[in-house]
Amino acid sequence: MMKFGKMFNFGDIILAEVQYADTFEIKTRPALVLFEEYDNVIVMGVTTNPNMKGIPLTKKEGAIENSIIKLNYIFTISEKMVKKFLFSISKEKKDLIKAELMKKLN
Repeated sequence: MMKFGKMFNFGDIILAEVQYADTFEIKTRPALVLFEEYDNVIVMGVTTNPNMKGIPLTKKEGAIENSIIKLNYIFTISEKMVKKFLFSISKEKKDLIKAELMKKLN
């Protein structure tokens, strides 16, 4: 059972139930937390598909497999869909994600 209140921070990698828009299928997948508010967690998808565009996340950093943080796949999940906390990324990687997002927003 999850505790109430803010639990996740920007840069946390979590394992969560994700519903895919195209198939309505629910799968357990890693995701990067952007922020948490009102029991909702805003996340970026993480994929092991090396052909996807995004920011690399390596085994050395804590990933189970070398992965890609997908800047173009941002979605909201309920706190209840979070299965577990995996690890937090480095400050350098957080800064890189912020910079890449700002480029897309400008």
